Amino acid sequence: MLRVAVVGANGFVGTRLVEQWHLEERAEVVPIVRRPAAAASALRFGVRCRVVDALDEHELERAFAGCDAVVHAGAGDRRFITQSPARVVRAAAQAGASTVVYLSSMAVHGWHPPAGTDETTPFPRRHPIPYNGWKARAERVLRRACRESGTRFVILRPGIVYGPRSQWIAGFARAVVEDSAYVVAGGRGVCNAIYVDNLVHAVGLGLEREEAADETFLVADDDPVTWRMLYEPVCRALGRSWDAVADLAPRAPRPTPGERLLALRNDPAARVVLDRVPHALRNPVRRLAVRRLAEEPPQDVPRRPALETSILQTCGYRFPTAKARRMLGFQPPVAFDEACRRTVAWLGFAGYPLAAAARSPAR
Repeated sequence: MLRVAVVGANGFVGTRLVEQWHLEERAEVVPIVRRPAAAASALRFGVRCRVVDALDEHELERAFAGCDAVVHAGAGDRRFITQSPARVVRAAAQAGASTVVYLSSMAVHGWHPPAGTDETTPFPRRHPIPYNGWKARAERVLRRACRESGTRFVILRPGIVYGPRSQWIAGFARAVVEDSAYVVAGGRGVCNAIYVDNLVHAVGLGLEREEAADETFLVADDDPVTWRMLYEPVCRALGRSWDAVADLAPRAPRPTPGERLLALRNDPAARVVLDRVPHALRNPVRRLAVRRLAEEPPQDVPRRPALETSILQTCGYRFPTAKARRMLGFQPPVAFDEACRRTVAWLGFAGYPLAAAARSPAR
């Protein structure tokens, strides 16, 4: 049985991977988390966690000792996203782990790519959403570190990963309950969705298939999905009509000054500059930006969707998964309808007020 370290084992995908592989005895999992409190989910199964900063190569090397492979499913700020892949690779190589599976994102191509975009398409030079550019940079540094260390790698590029505990589902459900839910352009845009269990399945294939070595794969569910298809079952489960969801017009792909200021909070380089601004000026500007974003717009000004939401929900391209099917043998084991049923059932477990028709046990 393979022994696999999972970086980011307390995250959405990492938690599910540890649960599924441990319960099904697919691998001996070694959860890697950044804080002791984050070990709670794995400790439910009696799995011993290792608390390590994923930017500390020396500690990572010790944590990876005895492992055959590493799955990097961690998330974080710009520094973590762009620097941790290379450090994980180097630590894995020093510890003797021969393979690193890295969870990237379709976002590296942007959500409005030209027709025909696939794994071989060069990344855009600019991204309106900083995260997308960070993930593209992360892939480049990971490949370079793997070439230098001779480590086998597999990069998976999922799209919108949904399911029980997903931020996409929980966030929308919370907005529905609070009567603040909205979609852009009627929710008719393409949602390149993948159910979390289907992504975990793809990770397993990446570890098992020799032909996957040093390759990159776009992965998504079989079913063509729109944002309305993903979100309307959530509305029904909560006893709300789809008509109650606001339908907002798309916005230009340019953040407001306030949004740009708030985005700088997670940018270490920008924080160095901001910290040199006198407090007498810095704090009032920050408070003003936060207040302006939180306030309801005047009645005569149309409500504007968040920039990222507008970009995502006006996507018109369905990313191809032909390469994953051909080389990995990837066939999503959970169909969209079943994935929705499980996801909606979880909402009740999470404490959301489900309508009577939606109260069925999650599996």
